[in-house]
Amino acid sequence: MVEKIYNELRTIVDPEVGFDIVSLGLIYDVYFSEQKAVITMTLSTRSCPLHELILGWVKDAVMRVDGVKECVIDLVWEPEWNILMASDEVKKALGA
Repeated sequence: MVEKIYNELRTIVDPEVGFDIVSLGLIYDVYFSEQKAVITMTLSTRSCPLHELILGWVKDAVMRVDGVKECVIDLVWEPEWNILMASDEVKKALGA
C-alpha cells in the first residue's frame, strides 16, 4: 500500500522546478494503517507560494489510492530541505 501511495505522490510535479515531489525529496515518510495514510513531508521553503495548493494535491493524490479512507499530512520543517535530499537525476538537472 505504501508503494501505491508513493506512486501517486510521484504524479505531483512542483511547477517551479518541474520535478515530482518524491524525486525532490520533499516526502520524508509514508505510513499506512487501518485505511489511514500519514504523509510526513516538507516544502522547499517556508515561504513557498504554492504551499496550500501542494498540500491539496498531496491529499487528493493519496485519497485516489484504493483502500485509503483518510489522509493526514504532517508538514515539518526539520530537517530543513536542501537539494542534497533530491534524487541524483534531480541534482544533476539542477546543477547540484
